[in-house]
Amino acid sequence: MMNNIKTRKNLGTRVLCLSASLCVMLGVATTVAQTPKVQASKPKRINRAIELLEQGQPIYYTGSHSGTAGSYEQGVKDAQTYADYISYDMEHAPYDIKGLSEYMRGLVAGGPTKSGHRTPPVIVNVPVNGIDETSVRANAWMFNQVLATGVHGILLTHADTPGAVRAFVEAVRLPIHKQGVDKGINEGRRGVHGAPIAAQVWGVSTDEYLDKADAWPLNPNGELLLGLKLEDKYALANAEENLKVPGIAFAEWGPGDMALSLGVRGRDAAEKDPQMLAARAKVFAACKANHIFFLNSMRPDNIVDMIKEGVMVGPASKAAAEIGRKFTNRQMPW
Repeated sequence: MMNNIKTRKNLGTRVLCLSASLCVMLGVATTVAQTPKVQASKPKRINRAIELLEQGQPIYYTGSHSGTAGSYEQGVKDAQTYADYISYDMEHAPYDIKGLSEYMRGLVAGGPTKSGHRTPPVIVNVPVNGIDETSVRANAWMFNQVLATGVHGILLTHADTPGAVRAFVEAVRLPIHKQGVDKGINEGRRGVHGAPIAAQVWGVSTDEYLDKADAWPLNPNGELLLGLKLEDKYALANAEENLKVPGIAFAEWGPGDMALSLGVRGRDAAEKDPQMLAARAKVFAACKANHIFFLNSMRPDNIVDMIKEGVMVGPASKAAAEIGRKFTNRQMPW
């Protein structure tokens, strides 16, 4: 008899414990159900840099003329960069397509970025000097190979003549895109066979890549940024005409090479020499006249003044970028 009573007590205790546990669990479930989920904003574009420029936000890049290490591991690491895009140097570093391809695969593996994009944008300095149209057309194969790795833009170095700039834009564009054709440029000359690999990096179908792999803002739906380095006295003389060519998004005045071309030497030359100040002013004015974004280096001590002046693109340290983003009320992670 005593054993039966004891068994009933134990059973009752277990039932009470189970009921209490269920109440707690149901309470937690109710609380979770009532708590709204915060969902990250889905990126509107593949190219974060374009997305920001469309919002009127300056963009800041990282990278150097010593070259970005072309390796898968470095790509994984750089996927979480503070910068809005990565400048990948092939102008003064080795022209290594395999290394660039591995780097792009690493960016995909290390992503998505803090802003939710598949990778940070990558803009490559290709070792094709725009001294004239013939030189650019003869070396257009380099643009094809670089674009096939899935990068998001190209800079033409020493863009000296309008003919060279036209050849550059035409080499990068696919013939299916017609914006600007017969208004300063002919149809594109890029072939289709590099598209499937690039599409994989972008995370889209080949057909979608073909639609989007075009120069912005000439093509409002384009995801490629094309830039010019007007970095010597020859490019300076043709600055206005060079920047009239459709398809260019941004330009820089390359103070390092510009100084050498103008025969100016010295550490402070870029900011003090009258020839250099005049060169910068001329390139900046040509950019404004043609609605091209101007690129200039930015430091923590001058970034606010640069933005006020109208500089929209530039290399900047993490500290400088944070100051700039705060000044323009950038809504992070954007």
